[in-house]
Amino acid sequence: MAGRRRWSTEEILDAAAELLRTSDAESFSVRKLAAALGTDSSSLYRHFRSKTELLRAVADRILLAAMDGYRPEGDWKQRITGLALRVRETFGQQPQLAAVWGRYASGGTGSRLVMEEVLQALRASGLPDAEVPARYHRLAVLIAALIASEAGVSTMSPTEYEQGMELFRVAVLGADPERFPALAHYAREVRPLGADRHAAFEEILAAHLADIEAAIGRGRA
Repeated sequence: MAGRRRWSTEEILDAAAELLRTSDAESFSVRKLAAALGTDSSSLYRHFRSKTELLRAVADRILLAAMDGYRPEGDWKQRITGLALRVRETFGQQPQLAAVWGRYASGGTGSRLVMEEVLQALRASGLPDAEVPARYHRLAVLIAALIASEAGVSTMSPTEYEQGMELFRVAVLGADPERFPALAHYAREVRPLGADRHAAFEEILAAHLADIEAAIGRGRA
């Protein structure tokens, strides 16, 4: 009787990424992955010690794909912006995995490549060396949060999205001006969270980088 097929690490990660397209990290399990591959969980634990380790490896592959062929261009702000947009675009192709990245931060090669580029750009900005790690951390949190938020909207079905928009319109346009005076005043201008995410991403990131630039200027003064 022939033994069960032995799956390579890359094949396991391919199958895990595919399974995560139709589920989330909470419902994902090594047992479900093993069933999809027609094997048992113990064979997968030879490659990954835990579910968390496996999910981190899946997220890291997205970062590796984002860094494939990357070349830094421009000044420090352009480098960080270009990298952030590149990571966002890559996760946009597999939005279900953005939440996995946000929760199961990777320490793999892809993650290290992203960290290295952001740290190098911040070092080139003129920031005092002691401030670089804290500024890096804030940027990483901001970018991960924006990407995960944008991905959450993109994974909704058209019906779910339209239902959400309708609920927003009813809640905002129908706001009681006595109880919610500011909301009633701005009701026709306030936009739902799902609207114009691409422009918002770039504007928020640009504002954060401008804040760093201003801090550098104050330090020099």
